[in-house]
Amino acid sequence: MLEYRYDTQLLIENCSIDEDALFDLIPEKVEGDSLLAVGDEELMKVHFHTNEPWKVLELCASLGEIYDIIVEDMDRQSRGLHG
Repeated sequence: MLEYRYDTQLLIENCSIDEDALFDLIPEKVEGDSLLAVGDEELMKVHFHTNEPWKVLELCASLGEIYDIIVEDMDRQSRGLHG
């Protein structure tokens, strides 16, 4: 069993904080690992493994407009099932 089940990815348009602040904020608010937060104030890409993807979405939505949202179940994928 994986420690963090969901691979959560999204884009944030017009993010109100920079990538360094976002990189610090997400793990402060949501438990997980493998965080990537790259971009600028116009467009930010977020990738995070967590058991609570809805919290990542809610947090990121409070910082700008989110879209291209992908939440994949890595546990199902590891068992050869569709994520």
